[in-house]
Amino acid sequence: MGKRRQNRQLFTNLSKKQKKHLKEFGEEHPFHDVVNERPERTQIVDLPSSPEQSDSEPENREDEEEEEPEQQTAYQKLLSTLSEPTADAQSQEDESSDEEEEELLCEVEGSEEGGEELGEVEPGDEEEEEVVDEKKEVAGDKEFVDKEHESAFCLETNFMEKGEQDENIAQLKNSKDMFFNHLDTELTEEDVSKITSGCKSKTQITWPKLGNLLCTNPLERFGPIGPQKDTNQSVFHKVLESSWRNLNQSFNPKGQAEEISPLQVELLALMGSYKDLYHPEVCPLKQGPYVRSAYCLHVLNHVLKANSRVLTHNTQLRERKTQAKAGAEPQDEPRDQGLTRPKVLILVPFRGGALQVVHTLISLLETKGKKIIVSNKKKFKVEFGEAEDEKPANLHRPDDYHAIFSGNVDDHFRIGVSIVRGNMRLYAPFYSSDIIIASPLGLRTVLGAEGESKRDYDFLSSIELLVLDQTDVFLMQNWEHVLHVMKHMNLQPLDSHGVDFSRVRMWNLNNWARHYRQTLVFSSVQDPQINNILTKHCANYRGQITTKNMPKTGSICQVLVQLPHVFQMFSSDSFMDQDARFQFFIDKVLPQYRDSVMSHTLIYIPSYFDYVRLRNHMKREEINFTSVCEYSSKSEVSRARHFFLKGEKQFLLFTERFHFYKRYTIKGIKNLIFYGLPTFPHFYSEVCNMLAAGGQGEEASWTCTALYSRYDAHKLAAISGAQRTGQMLHSNKNVHLFITGAEDKA
Repeated sequence: MGKRRQNRQLFTNLSKKQKKHLKEFGEEHPFHDVVNERPERTQIVDLPSSPEQSDSEPENREDEEEEEPEQQTAYQKLLSTLSEPTADAQSQEDESSDEEEEELLCEVEGSEEGGEELGEVEPGDEEEEEVVDEKKEVAGDKEFVDKEHESAFCLETNFMEKGEQDENIAQLKNSKDMFFNHLDTELTEEDVSKITSGCKSKTQITWPKLGNLLCTNPLERFGPIGPQKDTNQSVFHKVLESSWRNLNQSFNPKGQAEEISPLQVELLALMGSYKDLYHPEVCPLKQGPYVRSAYCLHVLNHVLKANSRVLTHNTQLRERKTQAKAGAEPQDEPRDQGLTRPKVLILVPFRGGALQVVHTLISLLETKGKKIIVSNKKKFKVEFGEAEDEKPANLHRPDDYHAIFSGNVDDHFRIGVSIVRGNMRLYAPFYSSDIIIASPLGLRTVLGAEGESKRDYDFLSSIELLVLDQTDVFLMQNWEHVLHVMKHMNLQPLDSHGVDFSRVRMWNLNNWARHYRQTLVFSSVQDPQINNILTKHCANYRGQITTKNMPKTGSICQVLVQLPHVFQMFSSDSFMDQDARFQFFIDKVLPQYRDSVMSHTLIYIPSYFDYVRLRNHMKREEINFTSVCEYSSKSEVSRARHFFLKGEKQFLLFTERFHFYKRYTIKGIKNLIFYGLPTFPHFYSEVCNMLAAGGQGEEASWTCTALYSRYDAHKLAAISGAQRTGQMLHSNKNVHLFITGAEDKA
């Protein structure tokens, strides 16, 4: 039912006096309040004059009561004339109160959020409006899941054709294929205890494009990766054999495909080893699309091989049943499945990233002259594409900003993808999917928390390949969602979900799936929180490979203004010890800037929790400040920028996530304080270069102070360079000065 119709029903039930009171005082008189919690109505039963009458012919009495209408008493008739006015009086009253009713409707609807414009509604339109609203409610309550193509993409009911059967049997017997070697390896109890103990051997090796690689191995028999020239390339599925070298076709669909890059060749070789991989040097502008194409090829190769294996065994079992003789002993069925069907989980931050992943998968499946069937493709483009009217204006933002926020930037989504015989099905139910593409928030709402009635995480029980793309962007969203997903990976399912246990691998039944899962993490920066994922939540029996290249020159070299940079080190017990930083700031740094001479001071705060703590402290101390954060409205941001520029507010608290999502140029800065080093090193130079935007005072009066501890080594190296960072961390001095923009650059 539409909102306008509901409001009209509300006012037609009111008398003229009630409407007048509502208009004058904004609420109904308490006398007319409807009390919902009323005791049960007392049932009045007419007892018969004699027991004999009650026992005899009860049915006839009921019929007589139904046939004879109840006669009204004279008192009831009098009351009805008082409570219900005549038709003429009623029409006059309605005419006189029409204007008041319209005014009341406007006032009530205008006060509600998302108020709709009032217009004349025809009687026929009201019914259509109700139907549309009901459809919207149904669509909103339950997300779309494709059930139409369930049988076509079901692994249990599909079989290999005769021509494909021989090819797949030959591929299954290929001893060089790491896919089969990895999944068919049987671990012992001793191996699992070694992996869980945390004892690992570490070796370092250098590859031409990736640079220094740190290999950690929990088991000696699965040693480190060798030199790049000695590493075998992955064996690809027959669907991908002819097209995998045209990996970059999706960048230029109509033109000539760009040749596969040396970086992609090395990444494919490392992924094909089925070791965990952490590559923290993926620039979203340059390497981002190439890395995405590489891991999509690896994912597709894994899924096609796994499904082909199941279909081949289905065909063999069917032939075995038809040829089996009566009374023959049953043979063991091949163990080729997990406890649930989903094999791959890809986490991306925005819908636009999911769209690019699906497009890459489609382009890899489509060979020359062959188009594949993609179910629900049109719906997918509508929901995950970017509408023309939603495209932002041509804002002057850095290139990396446009690379990250191009396309649909909604961060709440999840979609299942199933692939059988080279055809793709989008919006597949999770338990019928091979690949799940989601954002951390989209999965978090399904996983739920302890104590919630509606929660489900069984579909993550048999994930064999986990990809975290643009992991640095997850840091700017909500990192707790990522940790929540990692805690629910490869847990034993609570329900069987129709699985054939005779075909489930033994290591799945032993709850060892986490030791067979390969995790691929791609980021543009190194961060301790990302490192924590690999050390605490990854236990691949084949080990891990991490790219370790220290930056020679830091982002401080990109600062164009003449500015003294003072780096102050404070002692801290751990990375999570925020009390030491806060105490050092309010005791040592803030008093230096309390003087009115040190006005126009911007305080850059990476963590929102630190921002709240500092804001509350400044309120208690009655310090003249203003603040902007990622939750500030446009009016609040405009007001804060104006007060700061005019000098009406001495301090401006400025969060990192606000800068990440907005990239506004703050004018009027004279003094800079980095409460913590930025997560993204180029943010340091961007904020420092803001001093030249406002034209406030002379360069000689500008200052910049940055706080760091020994746990900020990665961030410090990305800003000041590896060599300087080593000197600063091992020096006896706690204060270091650099000057940029001068003739002799530091």
